[in-house]
Amino acid sequence: MNNITGAMTALITPFRDGKLDTQSYEYLIKRQIAQGMDAVVPVGTTGESATLSHAEHKECIEIAVATCKGTNVKVIAGAGSNATHEACDIAKHAQSVGADGLLSVAPYYNKPSQEGLYQHYKAIAQSVEIPFMIYNVPGRTGVDIEANTAIRLFDDVSNIYAIKEATGSLERAIEISSQRPDFCLVSGDDAIDFPMLANGAKGIISVTSNLLPNYKSKLVHSVFDGDYDTAKSINNDLYKLNNTLFVEANPIPIKAIMYLAGLLNTLEYRLPLTAPSAETMKKLEEVLKNYEVIK
Repeated sequence: MNNITGAMTALITPFRDGKLDTQSYEYLIKRQIAQGMDAVVPVGTTGESATLSHAEHKECIEIAVATCKGTNVKVIAGAGSNATHEACDIAKHAQSVGADGLLSVAPYYNKPSQEGLYQHYKAIAQSVEIPFMIYNVPGRTGVDIEANTAIRLFDDVSNIYAIKEATGSLERAIEISSQRPDFCLVSGDDAIDFPMLANGAKGIISVTSNLLPNYKSKLVHSVFDGDYDTAKSINNDLYKLNNTLFVEANPIPIKAIMYLAGLLNTLEYRLPLTAPSAETMKKLEEVLKNYEVIK
């Protein structure tokens, strides 16, 4: 099993007239490939997966796989749901069309117990054979995958190799890595990518890299090369941007700043998400002046 690590992007999903903008989606993925990212992650939280139909969800995965074919860039497909059978269906489809791995967010809204989380993830991961990453983001889902539950899954299910930790807690990351050094930690919080990597994380799944993949790729690969000074400098340089991208719910600001940067032809969201406030747009315009965006 080829575990996927490194610099990874949680892709946005572009829309045009209420439908998937497949042409823009392909362009954005090609841009990720050209600027040194190791993997793309279609249809996660940043990809507005909660408001996509299952057909759209599967189409996004198919486009990502087709676009990355013949390159060194891997596809980790989003395969999360608050219904285990739905997540299994998406996971099986992703594997069948050639995805290299899976990322599955904790089931949201229904607040399962730790045993429920264990059974949920075990069922999804065992429905496929490709590498599987757990995704813990309690601020979005209302449930926290505790360290002991994550470790139990890593121990018991052979293709569960990683956890995307988006608790914002370095202590949680160390709680896991100190007990299971081979359990691959992935940073899910742009602001602390460098400290996570410096403490042994094997990669990042970034929102900011939708806009600046070259920066994020260099940050990660600098750490891997032992150049901590360069990585820390990049992380510091990106602080204002990382901070501004979360002044409203993700992915509202990242899509807006990509539109401002000329990377999107239209600025559309799916309800209940709406366009950012005028105040947020002004903040995005100001922070964008600090960075060079390569198209």
